[in-house]
Amino acid sequence: MRWWHEAAETGDWGVVLTHGAGGNAEAPLLKALADAFAAQGMTVMRYDLPYREARPHGPPFPAQAAADRAGIRRAVEEMRGRVRRVIAGGHSYGGRQSSIAAAEDSRLADALLLLSYPLHPPRKPEQMRTAHFHELRTPAFFVHGSRDPFGSVLEMEATLPMIPARTELMIVEGAPHGLSVGCVPEIVRRVCAFLQEEQRIHAESRG
Repeated sequence: MRWWHEAAETGDWGVVLTHGAGGNAEAPLLKALADAFAAQGMTVMRYDLPYREARPHGPPFPAQAAADRAGIRRAVEEMRGRVRRVIAGGHSYGGRQSSIAAAEDSRLADALLLLSYPLHPPRKPEQMRTAHFHELRTPAFFVHGSRDPFGSVLEMEATLPMIPARTELMIVEGAPHGLSVGCVPEIVRRVCAFLQEEQRIHAESRG
């Protein structure tokens, strides 16, 4: 399923957002973000990953991850039919698979928005989910709660330098893995500033 949020005056940027392992694209956080980004002139798509389209409940299976990434690529391609630049991302599993897809193809997206990136399973810091970070060349904006059991603030700060692209980390104090809609205005404000800086850097690089 896909849900579109159209801006009154469409700009250059489009956002594709997907969900975590236990949810779907109707998650309140994704709906609030979509409305807020649309209010900033962006075209937004919320969408369900293929595993969720196949069954309404239950987590994804590792063997389905490649199919989920194919779904991410289709969503980005659909958005590119409407806008010049695309931000791909989502919450937890959805953001993780978006980042892997971007590492597999650096042309996939112009930026990433990774909400509550699941750095490792709770209480299993030895099982880091960062093998692809060295290949990730897409600018990435991370939002992370200070009480997220899938990775501490210190772990996030120590890990992000592995990525050979510009990154920014926004910490939501007191937030668990499931971020609340209360942090949406600040996320949107900072993401917009992040994208403006990317445009400035891109313009300077072109001389």
